[in-house]
Amino acid sequence: MGYRNLQTEINDEVTERLSLVMERIADIVTEQGASVGEACRDCFVSTAEYLLLLLEICDRSLSGELAQMSEEMGEELNHRLFDDVQEPGYGSSYANPAYAVQHLGSDCGQLLSALIALLHDGIWRMFEGERGFLCIYAELFIELYNRFEDAEGTDIKELLSILGSFMHDYTELFCADGIARQILPEYDYWMQLLMSEELSGTAHLYRYGLCIGKDELETARFLSGLNEEKIKMMADTFTEGYRKGFAVTGKDIRKKSVVEVRYPVGFERMVRQAVLNFHDMGMDAVLKPYSVSLNKQYVYDHREDVGLWLDKAYVERALEVKRSTWEHYRAQAPRYGGPAVIETFGAEPFAPAAKPECVRLTKRQQELLVHERGESSRLCSQAIRGEERSFTIIAFPVPSIGEKFPEIFEETVRLNTLDYELYRDMQQRLIDVLDTAEYVHILGAKGNRTDLTVHIAEPENPQRETAFENCVADVNIPVGEVFTTPVLAGTCGKLHVSLVYLRELAFVNLELEFRDGMVTDYSCANFADEEENRRYIEENLLCRHSSLPMGEFAIGTNTTAYCMAKKYGIASRLPILIAEKTGPHFAVGDTCYTYDEDNITTNPDGKEIVARDNEVSAQRGKDGGRTYFNCHTDITLPYDELDRIEVIRRDGTRADVIAGGRFVVPGTGKLNEPFDGTDDE
Repeated sequence: MGYRNLQTEINDEVTERLSLVMERIADIVTEQGASVGEACRDCFVSTAEYLLLLLEICDRSLSGELAQMSEEMGEELNHRLFDDVQEPGYGSSYANPAYAVQHLGSDCGQLLSALIALLHDGIWRMFEGERGFLCIYAELFIELYNRFEDAEGTDIKELLSILGSFMHDYTELFCADGIARQILPEYDYWMQLLMSEELSGTAHLYRYGLCIGKDELETARFLSGLNEEKIKMMADTFTEGYRKGFAVTGKDIRKKSVVEVRYPVGFERMVRQAVLNFHDMGMDAVLKPYSVSLNKQYVYDHREDVGLWLDKAYVERALEVKRSTWEHYRAQAPRYGGPAVIETFGAEPFAPAAKPECVRLTKRQQELLVHERGESSRLCSQAIRGEERSFTIIAFPVPSIGEKFPEIFEETVRLNTLDYELYRDMQQRLIDVLDTAEYVHILGAKGNRTDLTVHIAEPENPQRETAFENCVADVNIPVGEVFTTPVLAGTCGKLHVSLVYLRELAFVNLELEFRDGMVTDYSCANFADEEENRRYIEENLLCRHSSLPMGEFAIGTNTTAYCMAKKYGIASRLPILIAEKTGPHFAVGDTCYTYDEDNITTNPDGKEIVARDNEVSAQRGKDGGRTYFNCHTDITLPYDELDRIEVIRRDGTRADVIAGGRFVVPGTGKLNEPFDGTDDE
């Protein structure tokens, strides 16, 4: 049964239930929540009104009315849907845990704020006409409301039990739907929207059911003004990178027929051409659009809401469902080739405010979440055969980057199409020197306290083997790095970066201490309270692990990207995809070859890359729960904070790769040319 037929069947099944529950919700609005206490009345009435709005959208979608929506109507509807989670409205919204707790108390405030966030997370489903999801959330709302009708009955344990039971009961629906949407082209609402809409205006943007702001609107208008040749060049670079990702690793793309395209709303012209390109490769696209403009503080505030219902039983149920769902799709899953991702940069750098009112995971819950994510990743990799899939990532600026956005966009397009062969050859010269190393020593400059020694794997046959991958423009666009998996034993010292943005979060004066390749201590200066700083690193860099290994050491060679960032003052806004190419970088977490270690990978010169494992990943199969950490975060040390990178050979001799922040290996001088005329001296 196709997805559309299945959706129609589910909608028909819930018609009577939805009608009854929405009548009750309409009564709450009419009566202004008279049945509940004064403290909670406003929250319940406003949430009931929101549910009625979601019903209106769902009905308008099913009737076809939304397909005729004008830009003006779309803008007005978007405000009604998202103003309470966007600034300035967020400050006085029950979706804001701080406001909710202030007015409703710590227990009820957290729970009701989390419920409102769940409703917002499902807005896009209403634009697809998914009445079934609306029905179950409306029923949850009424069940909670009924408990609040009795002033003596608002026991937080009972309320949490209701929420926990809801999440447990519908785990199968949520998990199965998420997996199906990843691998099945039948989930076609967004594809129909992309391929059938007129893209010269912006009305179509409002049909996603995602937050539409300045960046989405102005990006769409900007791309509508580009000629077809430029659009095709952008799309071709993107899809060719995906194809090359299979080719350079010796994987057969002909085994794959599905590619997952993740893209920011506003890039429809480029994505439409990319979908056509993929079709020519014999692949159907599964689309995953996302909003750039959604309030990041709102997202950050609700990042741990799962703590309200996360327990061992829930994790076991979720894994059971995922296991059975992947088994159900065992014939379709291997056709999935991997993601093709368009990232953006240029939005205002985000430094989150830590709010004590937000839900916080307990230590036990953190352990459960790490376990669940690890097992989920393993199940996914088994089902879609991780050793056969690939990916690609490319990035473009958005208008928030400033008035020179068109200029920066043009520079980025040029950056994404730099000479593949030129970089390949210069990077090979670097590798020839690095392959002689037992250790590489990295030293900071100009106040940077980095003093780090990285142990390099030794190729047994240097004529046919290498420790470093020559990374040009395939899976990671643009060109510009050589990287390896360090030997953990003997990798020691301090990594310090004055300011770095990781997953769009700022880290100020980040310091990591390594001993035998493992993080042993860490600090930053984001908050006045040192414990808050450590928690921030634990949550957002260590991904809730007590420690992580150094999974990658790399030298970025894209000095053009570095100087572009200096020229326009946008270094703090570069995505890690580009930032990692602008200096040496070090990843904490898994290696670059996770789930792919046993496949032979070669460089353009034909040499096999032997540094695919470290002492942790080499244990796979012996203790699967501890082999992989399911995270890999690159931390870049920019050229202007770098003194030198030197090779220390087994016989004690040394050779500089970078000295005084400049490349000194013979034949790599062109890498220094972009520095001419900059103030980075």
